[in-house]
Amino acid sequence: MAKIPLSAVSRTQGNNEAVKNGTVTPKGFEFDFTEVPILVQAFRRMVRGLEFDVCEMAITTYICAKSYGKAFTALPVFLVRGFHHEAILYNTKSAVRTPKDLEGGRVGVNRGYTVTTGVWARGIMQDEYGVDLSKVTWVLSGDEHVAEYKAPSNVISMEPGNTLEDMLIAGDLDAVIGVEVTHPDIAPLIPNPTETAFEALRERGLYPVNHLIVIKDELLEKYPDLAADVFDTFARSKKLYVEKLRTGELEKPNATDLMYLRVMNVTGSDPLPYGINTNRATIEKLLDHAMTQSIINQRPAVESLFAPSTRDLDA
Repeated sequence: MAKIPLSAVSRTQGNNEAVKNGTVTPKGFEFDFTEVPILVQAFRRMVRGLEFDVCEMAITTYICAKSYGKAFTALPVFLVRGFHHEAILYNTKSAVRTPKDLEGGRVGVNRGYTVTTGVWARGIMQDEYGVDLSKVTWVLSGDEHVAEYKAPSNVISMEPGNTLEDMLIAGDLDAVIGVEVTHPDIAPLIPNPTETAFEALRERGLYPVNHLIVIKDELLEKYPDLAADVFDTFARSKKLYVEKLRTGELEKPNATDLMYLRVMNVTGSDPLPYGINTNRATIEKLLDHAMTQSIINQRPAVESLFAPSTRDLDA
C-alpha cells in the first residue's frame, strides 16, 4: 500500500537530518518537504493559511495561535533549544548598566512581541534581574504571526524607515532583543552571557525550548496513527544525531552542535529530549512567562497543547 504524502516544512539541522534525507521515514506516511529559506515565513504561512500538513513552529507562536483556535496541534518534538542571555544588547555609551536600568526605557524587539526569543529574554530579565516588564516600552520591528493577537499597551511599533540596529546605535533605544548588531559600542547587556546561561542550566535547569512540530487537526482526526508515527520518526532521527554527538562522529560540528554537546556534558543526558514528561517544568515556565507577558489570557493545561496519542511518549 502506498504511503500517504504529507506536505512538510522543517529547517535541516542535526536532529532532523535523517528525516530530511530519507534515512528515517514514517511507517504509514511520507514527507514532501518544502524548503522555506526564512523559516519564520513558514510559521506565518501555517498560522494564517494552514499551508502545510506538518510544520516546524516557534513554541510561543504555537501557544498564541492555539489560544485563538488555529486548527493544528503540536507534538512534543522539540527540534530547537537554546539560551537567550546573549540576545539582549545595549549601547555601552548609554547610562544602562544592568537589565534593571531598562525600567522606564525603550527596548527594541525583533519582529513581534510574541517571538519566542523575546519571551524567554524578558523572562530572564524578570526572574533573574527583577525587571518590572510593565515599566518598559517594547518597540517592535514587525507584526505578529497571529493576526488576531492584541499586545499590551506598553508595546508599540517603530516608526517606518528605521531599524532597531540604527536606533540602538543612535541612543533612541536602551536595548534590543534578538537583533544582530556589529558596532564597537554595542555589547551583550548580561556579562559573559554564555557562561551565565550554562550556570542557569546547572543551578535551575533553565534550558529553553524554541521550536516544535505541529500537524493539521483535520489530518490528526482522519489518521489516528499519524501523530505517534511522526513523533517516532523524528525521535529515531534525533537518536542518530545524539549518538554522533556522543561519539564525536560529526565531521564539521557547527556552533549549535557544540552547544548541544556542552549541554550533554553538563547534564549527563540527552540534550534534545522529546516528550512532555521530561520537559514539563520548561513548558510550565514558558506558560508562566506567556501569562505574565500577556501572550495568552488563559493558561492551558500542558497536556492540552499536544496530540493525545503523544502525551505519554518520551524519546
